Amino acid sequence: MASKGEITREKILETAEALVLEQGFSGTSIDDIIGGAGLTKGAFFYHFNDKGALARALAHRYWEEDFRRLDDFAARARSLADDPLQAVFLFFKLFEEFIESLEEVPIGCLFASYVYESRQFDPALNDFIETGFRNWGRMMEGLFDDAIAAHPPNAPVTAAELAEISMSIIEGGFILARAYKEAPFLARQSRIFRQLLESLFAEKT
Repeated sequence: MASKGEITREKILETAEALVLEQGFSGTSIDDIIGGAGLTKGAFFYHFNDKGALARALAHRYWEEDFRRLDDFAARARSLADDPLQAVFLFFKLFEEFIESLEEVPIGCLFASYVYESRQFDPALNDFIETGFRNWGRMMEGLFDDAIAAHPPNAPVTAAELAEISMSIIEGGFILARAYKEAPFLARQSRIFRQLLESLFAEKT
């Protein structure tokens, strides 16, 4: 059972993440976070020395909760499919089902938001964000590597290139879904990409 302090810290992080995604890190003040969480300044500074410490905590929390979810999709896909190509398709299906289960339009990616404001953060935090994206890319590349080994594609494309495209679709999909205020947008783009992959790996007759 979480302690009162852990609950308070999580409330601060949850409130801060929503505000940062909505109005940017530089546009979000500590007072905004305190007001949104319904807490005192003392409660905030008990858990975070300054806004920089909050930024680091948000980034690490986001990695644990969101990017690790993609790792879980990959692990589930591999466990449910004997064929590595089917595991790729299943990964995207799991992602689509997750997005479609959300009641509201996905508000965006915290890491992408940080990239837009990279000058606000210290080099170590920017390095952490870059490493996070690269780790995600390596995970996707591993899925595609196995699929290509088992089923050579019909065009000269590498696993790294397919990983980059899939990441671009997901990150770009968050932006456009929010701009269009259209919750199904991201899942639809993932579904179209999956269909294109099926054509790319279709056996020649």
